[in-house]
Amino acid sequence: MENCIFCKIVAGEIPSAKVYEDEEMVIFKDVAPKAKIHLLCVPKEHFATVMELTDERAALVGRMLQKIGRLRDMLGLADGFRLVVNQGENAGQTVHHLHIHILGGETLPWE
Repeated sequence: MENCIFCKIVAGEIPSAKVYEDEEMVIFKDVAPKAKIHLLCVPKEHFATVMELTDERAALVGRMLQKIGRLRDMLGLADGFRLVVNQGENAGQTVHHLHIHILGGETLPWE
């Protein structure tokens, strides 16, 4: 999508503080962190919501979750982390490209 900020980050048109990248996904620091560690895991394929998951996209999201778990120590999340996927305006989704918020590095409030 030509106006999608995450697509522009994936394409290298907008700089980001990447901490991991492979052929399917990129993980980078959130520019407005809500925790000591706040990263975003973004698929390189553009789709906005879980309602758009095909079998292939669902498998991709599964690989993204698996990769987050495998990178836990490298990301500084050995003591625990929270994953958040906002879906739609009322849930706080501001970028309409599916992404997983990875929050940690401290005790997180439950509110």
